Amino acid sequence: MTPTDEPRGTEATFRELRSWQQRLRAQFPILADPDQAAYLDNAATSQKPQAVLDATTAYLSTTNANAGRGSYTWANRTTELVERTRDRIKNMLDDPSPESSHVLLTSGATEALRTVARDWLPLHLRDGDEIVVPFADHQANILPWQETQDLLARQGVRVRLRPMPYQLSSGDYDHRALAAAVGPRTRFVAVTHVHHVYGADMNIHRIRQAVGPDAVICLDASQSIGHQPVSVTDLDVDFVAFSGHKALALPGTGALWSRQVRGPRFRPQGWSGTPNTAGAVSLLAALDWLHDAGIDRIERWTTALALRLTDALSRLDAFHVLGCQLSLDTASATQRRQSIVTFRHRSLTSSDLGFVLFSHGFMVRSDNHCQGSAGEKTGSVRVSTHVYNTPEEIDRLVGVLASLG
Repeated sequence: MTPTDEPRGTEATFRELRSWQQRLRAQFPILADPDQAAYLDNAATSQKPQAVLDATTAYLSTTNANAGRGSYTWANRTTELVERTRDRIKNMLDDPSPESSHVLLTSGATEALRTVARDWLPLHLRDGDEIVVPFADHQANILPWQETQDLLARQGVRVRLRPMPYQLSSGDYDHRALAAAVGPRTRFVAVTHVHHVYGADMNIHRIRQAVGPDAVICLDASQSIGHQPVSVTDLDVDFVAFSGHKALALPGTGALWSRQVRGPRFRPQGWSGTPNTAGAVSLLAALDWLHDAGIDRIERWTTALALRLTDALSRLDAFHVLGCQLSLDTASATQRRQSIVTFRHRSLTSSDLGFVLFSHGFMVRSDNHCQGSAGEKTGSVRVSTHVYNTPEEIDRLVGVLASLG
């Protein structure tokens, strides 16, 4: 792609934020080798800045102890760090009532969602109640609710799973169809903030309007935390689950935030055991880093990268981009993809295409992306970016794709 062909709307963003982005990219040691393949699988896991690595090493080297289990200095310091992590999460989420909400640190979004399904949702449901499940989203936001239904069925409580309606043209939730489908027995609605295949912000603010003031909304924010602002005040949701490893923290980290307003208060069941204290320290450092970097600018940068790629793919007849087709045109006012672009070659399989791309220096995801039963049945290639990715990487990728005919 030549400079004159650069998509409108992205050139100004890259020019304005270039030096800022270069300073941030330089803080990721794993990316220091200029000959290394371009990492474009950030929807699966993100890379870690030096600040996160340093914070984790410093903790393990100077303060390592169990949280809430002792009265000595190291234990007290560890407890303080864990509590600061919880407070930092509330602040990041624009929590309107941090004094009454609750944050549970987990191993990731999957554990967080399963905790809601196991420890809270059965207490909220009665025979004949309904829950809405997004069957075209990630299986981590589907299987827990099916497990709740099975658990209650063994107790003689019948709960109906209503499928979340989608707009066929875009992959977004169909909030009008949802409003027509829900009723007085709709108690719980599971949703996703940014779709892990289509890359679309799923317009969660419309879900509250559709389901009314009383239904509990549980948000999977795995693909939005660390990429864009997330405000529970604006979205009016009751639970937020996310994975820290997708937000620059170490693997095995995540959290579940609960508003504690609708339904019974959330209280995790059973003995909690030893928390992942090093993981909590890494999550605190990651969220601090993202805040200092500027989450608004990160969103602008990654959205511009996605626009650059979709604009190029829309001109290559051999490729089909999944999700909303109207947003492919750079002149369109339709909402852009949030750092994720997924596509297929019209003759090559996704696994073959993934192999070809890696042989040319690109690390991407190539399979069905853990999508649920109502999602895509054929594999595809997913390119997902973060702030350390560059327009030059996208240009090189497009050059390889164009050569495949």
